[in-house]
Amino acid sequence: MDKKYEAIFCVVNTGFADEVMFAARKAGAGGGTIIKGRGTAPLEAEESFKITIQPEKEIVMILVPKDIKDKVLRSIYDTAGLASEAQGIAFSLPIERAIGLSEFTAENEKN
Repeated sequence: MDKKYEAIFCVVNTGFADEVMFAARKAGAGGGTIIKGRGTAPLEAEESFKITIQPEKEIVMILVPKDIKDKVLRSIYDTAGLASEAQGIAFSLPIERAIGLSEFTAENEKN
């Protein structure tokens, strides 16, 4: 089965999830889900990257068609990457199967 979707995850400092979603939508993504989280890192990481790591985080999960994944990731990075106040990191994972999407039909269920 050809994988049609990718899940994008972006971890940002608390208060920046809306900026991530704005950037993702600008690149063609639909909606997303925001989860509250807490990050940890050794002091050496802060010194190496010359950043202060805030423990309170927001994780934004966005399901996108595979063909726009790179555009969405680039838009998120430009808006909320490590060099910004959001100090975001983002990555994607392939999705083998997804249900509950508006384009999911009985025909897809047979595959």
